[in-house]
Amino acid sequence: MKMLEIVIVSYNSRFWLRKTLDSLKKSYIPFSKHNIKITLVDNASSDGTADIIKNEYSYVNLIKSDKNTGFSAGNNLALKISEADYIMLLNSDMELTEKSKNIDILTDYLEDNPETGIITPKLMLGNGQIDPACHRGEPSLLDVFFYFAGFEKLLPKIKFFTKYHMLYKDFSTMHEVDAVTGACMVMKNDVLKKIGYFDERFFMYSEDMDLCRRFRLAGYKIIYYPDVEIIHHKYKSGLSSLNSQTKKNISNHFYDSFLLYYDKYYKNKWYYKIARFFVRIFVYIKTKK
Repeated sequence: MKMLEIVIVSYNSRFWLRKTLDSLKKSYIPFSKHNIKITLVDNASSDGTADIIKNEYSYVNLIKSDKNTGFSAGNNLALKISEADYIMLLNSDMELTEKSKNIDILTDYLEDNPETGIITPKLMLGNGQIDPACHRGEPSLLDVFFYFAGFEKLLPKIKFFTKYHMLYKDFSTMHEVDAVTGACMVMKNDVLKKIGYFDERFFMYSEDMDLCRRFRLAGYKIIYYPDVEIIHHKYKSGLSSLNSQTKKNISNHFYDSFLLYYDKYYKNKWYYKIARFFVRIFVYIKTKK
């Protein structure tokens, strides 16, 4: 029996974490053929998360960080010591349902298609809409501008303006994408070890795009698989307990991570300095609101 390790990073998200763990136990674990190991990395939460895991979820493997190291480093604490055959990254604000019982299909696909490096289910938001972050293209500077400027919402069916989330594709069919969200991705552990773990320079946000890009550069495909669905209660994990300044800091991380991504991959482009100048102005305006 092969092992699937589900890795969850949590920071002050005990309410939603309970929902995630309870739904895993109800809607997936009893139906899986795998030996399931759940590892929770607690990023120095102050809401008693670690005590809840010890007292109510003793079957969960708890890794306690003495400080909030961020999403990338938090995941790496578990990934670097994992001996599982498969890894499933899962946010602490996810909810599995009847449509999640067949998650094993994702590991089967990885096994049958060795050219695939990462696979993701369809992620649905609490309002019944798809979470577009599970279905992304390579974020060129122009594509990200169209996204942040609102063109994607205004012209959702025109490919030229919607490449960031690939809205022109059929969300009901399986197909290749450029990147998926770290909120839920499944991969073979031996391939991950070969590619390398999360780049810890990304505290949070864009680390998933970076990992997916490195998989693609190594020749692996990223697959979106809509026959499996999970609900993503987006922006819930940890945010409800944060003050306005901390939330603003998180927003700053979001925009700064894009700059870091472009610094890493687009620095040799002829238009890099000019484009980065305008991106920096845009980020300044957004983060000062």
